Amino acid sequence: MSDSSHFVFPPAAVVSVPVVGTTARFPVQRVYCVGRNYEEHAKEMGFTGREAPFFFLKPANALLPVADGATARMPYPSLTKDLHHEVELVVAIGLGGKNIPASEADHHIFGYAVGLDMTRRDLQNDMKKQGRPWSIGKAFDNSAPIGPITPASLAGATAQAEIALDVNGSARQRSDTSKLIWSVPEIIEHLSAAWELRAGDLIYTGTPQGVAAVVPGDTMLATIAGLVPLRVQVV
Repeated sequence: MSDSSHFVFPPAAVVSVPVVGTTARFPVQRVYCVGRNYEEHAKEMGFTGREAPFFFLKPANALLPVADGATARMPYPSLTKDLHHEVELVVAIGLGGKNIPASEADHHIFGYAVGLDMTRRDLQNDMKKQGRPWSIGKAFDNSAPIGPITPASLAGATAQAEIALDVNGSARQRSDTSKLIWSVPEIIEHLSAAWELRAGDLIYTGTPQGVAAVVPGDTMLATIAGLVPLRVQVV
């Protein structure tokens, strides 16, 4: 499509995330999420074992980008009475590709960030019982807060890093990224077999045990060692 094309209304602005160490921003294409990727969380949800990885998506405009040192204000979403937090390591893809071997996955990673996969748990559970898609429970507005992306060369040892979430100063989630059932390279291998990954894609890699509800007034502090913390207040 040429630059002279006309649109029936102005196109939406590109969704983007701050990048550590630069004023440039990371333009987002798609947001993939990995389900049940920590064993203890899988048990928490009523499942066991190393099942094959599975994925769902959130729209790019579900992101809530948060600057370093800022506290984002997330409106409590409609239709739910059971909003849950899920802290996750987010992988930012800088080089696309299809059928990427796990051994080559690192070459496709631009950087890493701390993210939250916010979930309308009651709606998700209703959809599970009916065998229907989870979109209404997972892909709502502001459901994917994300902190600044740290380039891979500046990030800590993300394959073995403490991952945690506090609510109002009290510990809720505590684990280590080494406990991912499917590692980041394995996730990229599986994901790129199903979709051709593109520069700008984000991958939320799964949450550890300890997910629970938050209510208006609660402040969440999500951390992963070596990355910029993420702070979000529910309003």
